[in-house]
Amino acid sequence: MKAPVRQQREVGGRAAGSHVPEPIGPATLVAGAGASIVLIYLLRNVLLPFVVAGIVAYVFTPLITWLAQRTSAPRWLFALLVWLTLLGVAVTVGYLAAPALLHEVLAVSADMRGVIENLVKKLIGAGSVKLFGETIDASSVANYAVNGLRNWLGPSGVLLLSSISVAGFFGLVLTWVVLAYLLIDGPRVGRGILWVVPPSRRSATARIWADLDPILRRYFVGIAIVVLYGSGAAYLGLRIFLGLKHALVLALLTGVLEIIPLLGPAASAVIAGLAAVQEAKSASDIIAYIIYAVALRISIDQLVGPLVLGKAASVHPIVVIFCFLAGAALFGIIGMVLAVPVALTTKVVLGFLYEERPAAA
Repeated sequence: MKAPVRQQREVGGRAAGSHVPEPIGPATLVAGAGASIVLIYLLRNVLLPFVVAGIVAYVFTPLITWLAQRTSAPRWLFALLVWLTLLGVAVTVGYLAAPALLHEVLAVSADMRGVIENLVKKLIGAGSVKLFGETIDASSVANYAVNGLRNWLGPSGVLLLSSISVAGFFGLVLTWVVLAYLLIDGPRVGRGILWVVPPSRRSATARIWADLDPILRRYFVGIAIVVLYGSGAAYLGLRIFLGLKHALVLALLTGVLEIIPLLGPAASAVIAGLAAVQEAKSASDIIAYIIYAVALRISIDQLVGPLVLGKAASVHPIVVIFCFLAGAALFGIIGMVLAVPVALTTKVVLGFLYEERPAAA
């Protein structure tokens, strides 16, 4: 009679004092995914600074940890050095780019009608043309464009632009503040996130993260390669092919804005387009810029970006393109930033549940 009692106590002790890992069922997976999607959607307007700071801290945390272990110096010291270095790079790029960008914007806004009229004259000449039965010339096109812009920039438009500018400034400041905290306390924050997971799921979560971590790092390294390619290709096109004065600054902006899918490239194209229009001497110069812009976008969006990111993340380039577009349609900017990492996480989780290594998509 004693043996069964002892066995019962041992079983009871394991049940009370230890957490046996439980399999993750489909219902749990669907509920977790659904809750995450709803949360991201509800918080999409405030998540961007935290996501950007989290990605940067995630990339640089191994370097900080390695330096602290090799030198036995306080970890916060290297975190502060990395933060100051990144801030210095950002300030340098801003210092180089802001004057040129401000110059182009002021030049265009000071005489918007004249700029548009001059552009149209270079394209269709000083005469008039028939379009859908209407006679148009450079002056009428310029008047139509300026009136449309004035109507859009009414009181509500100016208020909207002001709100976006203020929100963007505070978002930028918040990003650097959050980045400082994450660089210093990154491992502690990671342990806190793991603590949120129920004890019975922590072992499985740790194994999933062990498989996901190297894939995410390769993906973010791939983004860095795309940024470098974008800057280099833009400089060659803007300086050698087009001969623009501020080619270096515009190329740096092109590379940096590649970090933001869809919206970033569009912004860089508009900025470089303003400079190209200002310096254009004929319609052929404008056509040359259009050829450059199209070629650059095709090379990045359809060739280098999908290939590099797809290879780094072990997914097909079509999946990368679809993730960007789907994320933008559903969640805006935050969706574009998180689209591929979410797809990679889903792939690794499914591989864990299926107990097999996921095949390249």
